[in-house]
Amino acid sequence: MTKEAFSPAGRSAAEISKGATEILVLSEVDVMACIDLSQLLDVLEDGFKALSQGKVVNPPRPQLNIPGAGYSLAMPAWMEGMNLTVKVVNVFEGNLAKNMPSHLATISLFDPLSGLPVCIMDGTFITAVRTSGSAVLSVRALARRDARIATVVGAGVQANQHLHLLPLVRDFAEIRVASKSFDDAAALARLHPSVVAVADLEAAVRSSDVVCLATHSYEPVIKAGWVRPGTHVSSVGVAPPGGEISIELIGKSSLYVETRDAFKPTPVGSSELAGFDPDFGTELGAMLLDRAPGRVSDQQITTYKAMGIAMEDMVAADLAYRCAKRLHKGKLIVL
Repeated sequence: MTKEAFSPAGRSAAEISKGATEILVLSEVDVMACIDLSQLLDVLEDGFKALSQGKVVNPPRPQLNIPGAGYSLAMPAWMEGMNLTVKVVNVFEGNLAKNMPSHLATISLFDPLSGLPVCIMDGTFITAVRTSGSAVLSVRALARRDARIATVVGAGVQANQHLHLLPLVRDFAEIRVASKSFDDAAALARLHPSVVAVADLEAAVRSSDVVCLATHSYEPVIKAGWVRPGTHVSSVGVAPPGGEISIELIGKSSLYVETRDAFKPTPVGSSELAGFDPDFGTELGAMLLDRAPGRVSDQQITTYKAMGIAMEDMVAADLAYRCAKRLHKGKLIVL
């Protein structure tokens, strides 16, 4: 005969109900008001270090495919001192024709001691800003200290966030934006008074110290031969089975990744890294911990290939949640 479980109050498990649970709900506007970009770069750096120290539970993300429409990813993460964090991100490219973002996300936070939900927040802005934030963190860590010219390739959400973040990590004399449509690049540049739209991508890359790829291209958008010695190149675009950064460029560079999972098959890993030995890449966190070398020469080409991992969502969501509680942002609902 099995023993019946009783609570400290003497009630059996069958008699215990969850009851009313208050949950903080943060809208996109609330989240945007609570993400300080400089602080975001710092918490991302701490997160990458913790990841390489084995302190973050960051399991592979499952993907649910919807034929002819899009796909959905579940991205959980946790480390001590944080809430359990689960993001669900839905990628539907057809949304753009409906004047909606192609990437839509929701993040849920749960108390790590009880499992009770404590917060639900919009994750669409966080997805954009943490992805570009990791790339710009790589610029902060790996670009030459005297880097003066940066070119962002792309004119969408990710490119826009790069343009907000890049001035925080170097005193660039010029930041450029290029796209397959010059009109799109010019429209984005108008949102950033100090940014210049350029039509000649090859000339822009050849004269840049930092190149940030932020497209949804299924094939390389720049050629390896355009990249001059000493350049740092970051890539955040994910478009299997191809991708925006060339295999040739990766092969001639010092490569940095979020985790060694980047070398696994998609959707966990990067299609551009298929066939590379995982030992070819260095974890960004290991470099930040001084466990692995960073830039060692002004002639060295460094690359950072991002896939986007749940640790980044976790630290960004934690930043937003703590700020919202401090500033009394959001609304309470009862579940």
